[in-house]
Amino acid sequence: MAGATGTYNANLRVWRGDDTGGGLQDYTVEVNDGEVVLDIIHRLQATQTPDLAVRWNCKAGKCGSCSAEINGRPRLMCMTRMSTFDPSETVTVTPLRTFPVMRDLVTDVSFNYEKARQIPSFTPPKDLQPGEYRMQQQDVERSQEFRKCIECFLCQNVCHVVRDHEENKEAFAGPRFHMRIAELDMHPLDVLDRKDMAQDEFGLGYCNITKCCTEVCPENIKITDNALIPMKERVADRKYDPIVWLGNKLFRR
Repeated sequence: MAGATGTYNANLRVWRGDDTGGGLQDYTVEVNDGEVVLDIIHRLQATQTPDLAVRWNCKAGKCGSCSAEINGRPRLMCMTRMSTFDPSETVTVTPLRTFPVMRDLVTDVSFNYEKARQIPSFTPPKDLQPGEYRMQQQDVERSQEFRKCIECFLCQNVCHVVRDHEENKEAFAGPRFHMRIAELDMHPLDVLDRKDMAQDEFGLGYCNITKCCTEVCPENIKITDNALIPMKERVADRKYDPIVWLGNKLFRR
């Protein structure tokens, strides 16, 4: 029950274990006004389970480190207020399901960094000199949204293409990195044509635009509508539009 100062004891259920197995364990932890789930995890760690493994850094929703699943929904622990739950409700905290568990709430997200390294970086024209970079404001605004990404990998975690099919990870980059490819493909100074790359090397065709990635993004980036769908349209134009196909045949260098 809540006390006079807004303090109450919360029922917390946390997954404990490692790559060999584990399970949910129940705890009772004090909660104060204004606290977030990460505060409660830290208090649990400080008072009852000093060996609890949890990854975090900024506690301000900007580093993406404290991603977890809270009552089954992927969230940032530092941005999920305890006040969103009824004091009598059991709050369940589990690791991201799509990535291998290392220990407790810490998962191995190296898959994402491997995919990031495979994407060619921004490539301007070779003869473009420093100080000659020029872009229209509308081009700046078009891709600015995607640069808000904090790489929490919640979108990667909920994407069922990799969440439910481990075998797809080799061929599919996931929404975070298709967003990166789309951003670079939109850039007027990037000379690489990334359309075939997106489809053939990074599996854009696997995406069936369910928008689950957009729903969990803590930065409210419209991943599906503003990055994935436009990229799929450009790929479809390249491969299936008869006028584009004829132009490529006539003017191919």
